[in-house]
Amino acid sequence: MTVLGTRALNRATLARQLLLERADLPVRDAVAHLGGLQAQEPQEPFTGLWSRLRAFDPAVLSDLLTGRRVVRTHLMRRTVHLLTAEDVLAWRARFDAMLRQRVLGTYRRELAGVDLGELAAAGRAVLADGEPRSMGELARAVADRWPSAGPRPLGELLIAALIPVVQLPPRGLWRVKAGVRNLPLAAWLGREADPLDREDGVGQALVKRYLAAFGPAATADLRAWSGLAGLPAAVKAVRGELVVFRDERGRELLDLPDAPRPDPATPAPARFLPAFDNAILGYADRSRIIDDAHRGLSVAGERVVLVDGRVSATWTTEGDAVVVRPLRHWTRAERTSVTEEGRALAAFLSDGESDRIHVEPS
Repeated sequence: MTVLGTRALNRATLARQLLLERADLPVRDAVAHLGGLQAQEPQEPFTGLWSRLRAFDPAVLSDLLTGRRVVRTHLMRRTVHLLTAEDVLAWRARFDAMLRQRVLGTYRRELAGVDLGELAAAGRAVLADGEPRSMGELARAVADRWPSAGPRPLGELLIAALIPVVQLPPRGLWRVKAGVRNLPLAAWLGREADPLDREDGVGQALVKRYLAAFGPAATADLRAWSGLAGLPAAVKAVRGELVVFRDERGRELLDLPDAPRPDPATPAPARFLPAFDNAILGYADRSRIIDDAHRGLSVAGERVVLVDGRVSATWTTEGDAVVVRPLRHWTRAERTSVTEEGRALAAFLSDGESDRIHVEPS
């Protein structure tokens, strides 16, 4: 069986994540290809797409949100993602049990004795008037029936698990600061989420979609990305359509037969990633893209810079300048590559008014 080294896996990941070279995809197609974008920080997906697409116009993503073709909702790992309307409608039921379990696991004591069906019905009744509400407003509207639970646990259970909702614009629009206002998915998109497929065709589609954007990967990686329990039946059902590799640790890796697996020697340009980017968070074993010593950066909300395909710096903005803090020594060529990409990012973030970048000594 073919063994894929860390560098081979890195280049495959960069190619699938549109980070080896920028793609000419329409914005909506890029969101679909990536299986959604992590979006709990509302402005971060704009940088993520800028790093992946040629001539990315942030107004296009804003228009997709207001046009109801892309939505903000809780899904993978119970975190907020940007997904196409078609994907969230098709996938939502498959995530229901996981979403409930994660909220109940956090608030098991507070929510003990709460009938989930009764709570969901009460929440839907409040939202039936079509008025968008914050999580706190919805929780307070039903809290008198479950006073011992407290509004926070009730609100999270309703919004993140029991009732499929979307976070409405202007939340998540380019350069707009706005609070979270929720509306049921069906009310916003004009149709209910698809019911759970008993043959688990949705699960099989999820396996293939994950591998298209993240493969080659192990079932543990699929579980880490989705939050689901590995989808073993779905993996088994599609296994005959996949190719199998191993990594240097001996783990079995699955992949689509015709998916890109570039030569490990393929040059990788500098890329600036936003906070919580799924190129890192989409794996249980993240060693293909980030050293174990820096693994905590990916869950702490640090923005990172890829140099030669690996996390090699953090970055932030100060005024109209991009500030880069290296995590290792760079060659002169690497520093030049980061500086050029950082200038382009500064121009993007400032509408061309600044290309200032400060790279601290490595």
